[in-house]
Amino acid sequence: MKQKTTFLCSECGYESPKWYGKCPSCGAWNTMDEFKEAKTAAPRGTLPKSGRRTRNNPQVIASIETEAELRFHTGISELDRVLGGGAVHGSFVLVGGEPGIGKSTLLLQMCQEMCRQAKVLYVSGEESLRQIRLRADRLHISSPELFVLAETDLEEIIEETELLRPDVLIVDSIQTVYKSDLSSAPGNTTQIKECAMTLMQYAKRHNVTIFIVGHVNKEGTLAGPKILEHMVDCVLYFEGEKQISFRCLRAAKNRFGSTNEIGVFEMSDCGLVEVPNPSAAMLSGHPLDASGNCIACTMEGSRPILAEIQALVTKTAYGTPRRMSAGVDYNRMVLLLAILEKRVGLYLSSSDAYINVIGGMRLDEPAIDLPVALAIASSYRDQALPEGVMAFGEVGLTGELRAVTAVGQRIHEAIRLGFTTCIMPKQDIGRMHIPEGFRVIQTDNIAQAIGAAFGGKQ
Repeated sequence: MKQKTTFLCSECGYESPKWYGKCPSCGAWNTMDEFKEAKTAAPRGTLPKSGRRTRNNPQVIASIETEAELRFHTGISELDRVLGGGAVHGSFVLVGGEPGIGKSTLLLQMCQEMCRQAKVLYVSGEESLRQIRLRADRLHISSPELFVLAETDLEEIIEETELLRPDVLIVDSIQTVYKSDLSSAPGNTTQIKECAMTLMQYAKRHNVTIFIVGHVNKEGTLAGPKILEHMVDCVLYFEGEKQISFRCLRAAKNRFGSTNEIGVFEMSDCGLVEVPNPSAAMLSGHPLDASGNCIACTMEGSRPILAEIQALVTKTAYGTPRRMSAGVDYNRMVLLLAILEKRVGLYLSSSDAYINVIGGMRLDEPAIDLPVALAIASSYRDQALPEGVMAFGEVGLTGELRAVTAVGQRIHEAIRLGFTTCIMPKQDIGRMHIPEGFRVIQTDNIAQAIGAAFGGKQ
């Protein structure tokens, strides 16, 4: 028996034969943990128990048999949308998010619907059976095909799974599961990596769909090695503020579908409720005749969503003005402030500027540049935009407006929700039918857009 000592970074999974105070890979301090693994060296020339060496022979790609992806619906349409039309048999899915955001609630509600067509085993390493039952009663979840197990030993979990033979296995969470033959503690980088590898192999070998829950660290990334995201087929992030009822489910990786779709939920007393019309939900409570706000239309996959962007510009009381943003990239906001000052003549260098997206959403699309600029201009002038105006478009450094995609879908969403005016870049809108009473204002640059929004006054 020979022991090998290695040091693993608990933040990024970097492996080294010697200890470092600072991780050479991610730069974190005091994150190198010692790990001793017992290995048995096989004598030279020995073969596996089968008596011969097993090998996989190369095959011509055209000769490989393929089957259509067998999907089954989870019963939650917003989750099916993010997964690409439903969960795939034998897939390995990771659901990440901050503690208390609603990951366990989402998966438990999913169990209620899936148990109508499949057998489900829910393994919890964080809660007792009584706690799970109390939460299930609160969510009105009960099914003879839903089995619950409170266990953290991976060997025991695999053994019970082989006896029960479920169609779907849920492990909550991967940070609490451990392998007894490893000397490191549960939640350690090595434990997470080895447990995930074992579960992945079990999913592919037995064609069992496995969902695992992973917590995120203070940087917003999954706690544990980055290799965990490479092992799984889908990485779903559950996002939102605990003080705000809306939650967004995003796909950071999906081998069976698009990564651009999002699912919107609202946390209620009875669990998570789907929001099939997020635009109307995000615009509820929109103030009338108030300066500093503009409605933007962003595309989340194939779904257009209208969101309210608010800006507050006020004279600074300090030598250096403050800049803060929530829901919008900070650097992009600073860039737009510079463009407005240089190309439009708004003197913002002596004013504090604050940007916020209502509802806790995060907007990353370039098409939100124009509504952010209009909201800033509205607050700077202390003049509200006319009622019924929405906008979208990318702003260049010279102040020009650039074309964006899915124009027809954005305009149709604005018409459906009762808007009367759309300010956008000059681009071909095809043969789209514009109903009478709806105006489409196409402009070349940001100065023209501001002038059109405020009745020709820049």
